[in-house]
Amino acid sequence: QVQLVESGGGLVQAGGSLRLSCAASGRTLSNYAMGWFRQAPGKEREFVAAISWSGGSTDYADSVKGRFAISRENAKNTVYLQMNSLRPEDTAVYYCAARPGYHTSSYYYRYDYWGQGTQVTVSS
Repeated sequence: QVQLVESGGGLVQAGGSLRLSCAASGRTLSNYAMGWFRQAPGKEREFVAAISWSGGSTDYADSVKGRFAISRENAKNTVYLQMNSLRPEDTAVYYCAARPGYHTSSYYYRYDYWGQGTQVTVSS
């Protein structure tokens, strides 16, 4: 069992930056690919970014490419999402998720463990 806890969300003006963290307990994250997803009110959960268990492979949604960066520190059992040039349309609850194995995935149903989410609000 893996427990995930996100932090770092908040209110920021458009153009600003935030860094989300996802801390894991229960199991070492080095055996898991990790993903970030988000869900805005009235919308479906959508893929944001993912990283392989070694950190050697990353994947991003087109909407965040060039603005967001996913990274991980397996020694700290933590995954990060650096978000720059934030836009009002980035407003959502952000969730981190873990799936056993090396490969990333942009499909939420391929992830076994989820955090409780952290709110990101971008004002215009």
